[in-house]
Amino acid sequence: MDEGRPGVAATLRALNEALGRPAALWVKESGARNLRHRDFLAPRAALSAAFPGGQPGPLLALRPPVPPEAVSAVSSLRGPAVLPLRVCRQTPAGLAVQVRRPEAFQRLLGPLPGPAPTAAGARTGCVVLHCSALRSPAALRPRHLRSVLLADHLAQLLRAQGVGVCLVPALSEERSWDVLRQLRICWPSGSGGSSLTDAVSALKAALGRCPCAAACEQGPGTAEGVIYKVQLKSFVEQQGLLGYDPNLDVLLVTEETLRSLAELQEAVLQCPVSDPMAPPASRFPSQSSCCSIVHVVNCEEEFQQQQLDVLWRILDPGAHTALQKHLVCGPVKVTNPSSPIGADQYFQLRKRQMYEASVIKYGELAQDEAWTEVIDTLTVAAIRFEMLSTAHRSQITLDLENNSISTKGTKSGAFVMYNCARLATLFNSFQRAVEQGTYPPLPPASELNFSCLREEGEWLLLFNYLLPFPEVLQQAAQLPPPSKGIRITANTETVCKFLIQLSMDFSSYYNRVHILGEPFPHLFDQMFARLQLLAAVRDVFHSALATLHLPPLSQI
Repeated sequence: MDEGRPGVAATLRALNEALGRPAALWVKESGARNLRHRDFLAPRAALSAAFPGGQPGPLLALRPPVPPEAVSAVSSLRGPAVLPLRVCRQTPAGLAVQVRRPEAFQRLLGPLPGPAPTAAGARTGCVVLHCSALRSPAALRPRHLRSVLLADHLAQLLRAQGVGVCLVPALSEERSWDVLRQLRICWPSGSGGSSLTDAVSALKAALGRCPCAAACEQGPGTAEGVIYKVQLKSFVEQQGLLGYDPNLDVLLVTEETLRSLAELQEAVLQCPVSDPMAPPASRFPSQSSCCSIVHVVNCEEEFQQQQLDVLWRILDPGAHTALQKHLVCGPVKVTNPSSPIGADQYFQLRKRQMYEASVIKYGELAQDEAWTEVIDTLTVAAIRFEMLSTAHRSQITLDLENNSISTKGTKSGAFVMYNCARLATLFNSFQRAVEQGTYPPLPPASELNFSCLREEGEWLLLFNYLLPFPEVLQQAAQLPPPSKGIRITANTETVCKFLIQLSMDFSSYYNRVHILGEPFPHLFDQMFARLQLLAAVRDVFHSALATLHLPPLSQI
């Protein structure tokens, strides 16, 4: 019987329910040292607080005060998404649980790991991602690039969870956006047409009726292009809006300002809304019939984005404008630049450094024309990880003077791509050996003997990466509403950190264990079980890299 794919959250929930306490008492272990003895732990301090009565007897100081019937309930846990448990015992550290590992391997390595597919046609909401950096008339800087890359990655994460996404603004066809294309950023382009012109006219008419706005006539003392002055501060105070800069006061409105608002309105109209019969999406407020607007902005331009936010609330006091939230990126500091560096220069510099690092490592091979695409992909990976592996609120420091791009560092995008390519090489070698008759083809997962997987690194790969991967993607896509104000926090660094840690643990395992052994039948069971495990690891790499618009490399 198909018991469903086990999950971390479902197992922890079942463990907590078995103890009959509302508090979350259990934690999942992740370190190799602790995983030798246990997979889940309810720490002794938490148990003492949850069961204050204790147990009589001389071992009270060493054993958590948990009734025997509760321990028995944990041991007998079963469920469609619960890991199969082998034993629960009381230890000085707390209640320790171990999983029946061969059965866990069997249940997890059958279907491909990844997020659960959404029902056909079903959606769990809609988000308009607005990246104001793409409206800048000046050349893009690294700080702009950070917010654009973040919005692009977030869009992929949301879509993977079945959320409809609209990206704003459309790229002007009058400018060159080569750096975005080189970084594989997928962003819509276009002029907007007559519908946008009509929307601008409607907003201008709304301004004329607005008590907060005063028309401006061109003349001495009036900034060029300004058509209205709008009192923002009084509106913020009247509405009791929280989280806005106290220096918001008078906004000088131009045609371009209204065009920005019109484009946002058009996106709201085009964005598919969630099914009104479906429960509200957990990551947004409960107005399931409206899409949410997230302004992704760097901290240096946050003030201007707040001005646009308030103006939109004034001119269009609908439910969607009330759902505006701001995802603010921290500063990008460039160390000792000889002059301000543009995004194009930054990309070309990193590409040259990646080429030089590859020549040092791979010699003449890296100078072959076939490596051009490899170098391009490694450069994109290096930049994306450099920009996205840090929490978006924190500062990033770019060291452009020294060659900080390396093919050896364990925390870089190049290292992740290198390990993805090692997996491709492994399976290419296996396939060639099958075609030559050295090995038989890989049998179906149902016929494999997973009790052969006893190496410490094998359980580490399954328990820390294959098991939680769908939940990692879900958590990375969450945009919980703020407790107050307009700022939200996203875990946009989660996927990069996950891939870096996976690469480190996979590399350690791969360097230690010989996968394709001698072609002796008595060794095939273990080899096939390991190949099935690593095929699942490969699929996790590919799925995670897809959220970064990074294709897997077949060679490196």
